[in-house]
Amino acid sequence: MNNWTKRWDDRYSSEEFAYGEEPNNYLKEQLEKLSLGSVLFPAEGEGRNAVFAAKLGWKVSAFDISEEGKNKAIKLAETNNVPIDYQVGELETLNFQPGQFDAIALIYAHFPAAIKSEIHKQLDQLLREDGIIIFEAFSKKHLEYLAINEKVGGPKDIESLFSIEEIKADFPNYEIIELEEKEIELNEGLFHNGTGSVIRFIGRKK
Repeated sequence: MNNWTKRWDDRYSSEEFAYGEEPNNYLKEQLEKLSLGSVLFPAEGEGRNAVFAAKLGWKVSAFDISEEGKNKAIKLAETNNVPIDYQVGELETLNFQPGQFDAIALIYAHFPAAIKSEIHKQLDQLLREDGIIIFEAFSKKHLEYLAINEKVGGPKDIESLFSIEEIKADFPNYEIIELEEKEIELNEGLFHNGTGSVIRFIGRKK
């Protein structure tokens, strides 16, 4: 097991949910605007967003590198009486098909800096034409907030954080419905608490 996997297994192994059981606010607000279909949640952790989507009636797929995360997600889905398809592994080892999804939700999906753009490009292949990306993750400016308050969470290296320019570069073939850097208040479980700076992006694939 590599350090990255171990880090997330450790975080998800406790009884409590690291980021709570409620969905992310931005995801909730955006997903409720869309027609139901199939949605993919990369780096889905303990399943709070996937379970929310399933409760709305979406056909939900999710993946993560953490077995502990999957265990919690499946338990949460069972508690809520909804099905989710949750796989563990690196994206390229999973059997998703080109154009399989109507929406992809990247919610704090902070992949290692060296591969994050590559993963975005792989995910783009899995989204159908006219499909929607919903994205919220910490911006490069977030390091200033982290210096003031560790409890807000997020990566501590600038390369793992996002800029508007990076999103435009990673998703060039998208109509930008919304793309902004924004200061927000987070109150999600044990590890996202306080004021932070995020990039929010809604894009429709051309």
